[in-house]
Amino acid sequence: MMTGATSVLIIYTGGTIGMIKNQETNTLESFNFDYLLKYIPELKKFNYHISTYQFSPPIDSSDMEPVHWARLVEIISTNYDNYDGFVILHGTDTMAYTASALSFMLENLSKPVILTGSQLPIGMLRTDAKENLITAIEIAAAKNPDGTAIVPEVCIFFENHLMRGNRTTKINVENFNAFRSFNYPALARVGIHIKYAQNLIQYPDIIRPLFPHYLFDPNVVMLTLFPGIQESIITSLLHVPELKAVVLKTFGAGNAPQKEWFIHQLRDATERGIIIVNITQCTSGMVEMQRYKTGRQLLDIGVISGYDSTPECAVTKLMFLLGHRLSEKEIRHRMNTCIAGEITKV
Repeated sequence: MMTGATSVLIIYTGGTIGMIKNQETNTLESFNFDYLLKYIPELKKFNYHISTYQFSPPIDSSDMEPVHWARLVEIISTNYDNYDGFVILHGTDTMAYTASALSFMLENLSKPVILTGSQLPIGMLRTDAKENLITAIEIAAAKNPDGTAIVPEVCIFFENHLMRGNRTTKINVENFNAFRSFNYPALARVGIHIKYAQNLIQYPDIIRPLFPHYLFDPNVVMLTLFPGIQESIITSLLHVPELKAVVLKTFGAGNAPQKEWFIHQLRDATERGIIIVNITQCTSGMVEMQRYKTGRQLLDIGVISGYDSTPECAVTKLMFLLGHRLSEKEIRHRMNTCIAGEITKV
């Protein structure tokens, strides 16, 4: 346990939040976070010890991959005893994927890991970057009277809402409210005060230490159904070499075409050991595969429910479980088990 002033480590991976305009070229460039206080002098008002770690070179979030998730876990694990909380600055496009992945990789997390970013660069006058960063730091440093973290989870903070990372998806490219957690309430809402919903927050086993994970298997694909989808496309996708799992985005409450060729292709894939997880294309709600005949037929051929998983969560959870070389039976079991607050089972 740390003594003295509260300490927060800011990890800058890349993204819009770390951009400033080069006055000579009129282009946006990443700035050196060693000069963080110069650009955000408000941070001096915090009675915290704030340190920074910068990816070099910074990574566009479109290029984010499992190797970078493992790097983040290594940074957090290495510095875990030295800081009370962590803030990850990340591009918005894949932030929900990273947050979901980290929620599984940081097993028994007891300190806040808050991801944030911005829609406008930090160097612009009317930016959302400063507010997001300042509040993320305050949340990362927040403690209960007994010294434990108020929010010991991997979260995304954006535009006045603190959301569980593996429940969050990007929904807007234009407005400041870029993220939404449709199937789980916000863990905190920020106005004049930060109001935490402590009954919704997940707490660790205080006896067990942090257990970092680093293994991933990316041989997963996401398949979105649509009217008129062709058999040749489904056949080709399900026979990709090394394919191990499919996130199947179905209609409504988990429904899919009843065409004979479609059912045959999915049954054949599951019999070959490919794990198929059914999630809804809808932004809110969950699949209920026993509700309609079209959903029950998927259950009958071995497709499993993803409940109310976000696409980002379903993909990263599969990659995480596959990376640990678990048996097909065990992966199916864990996909139907809530291991980091990621699904709601009814």
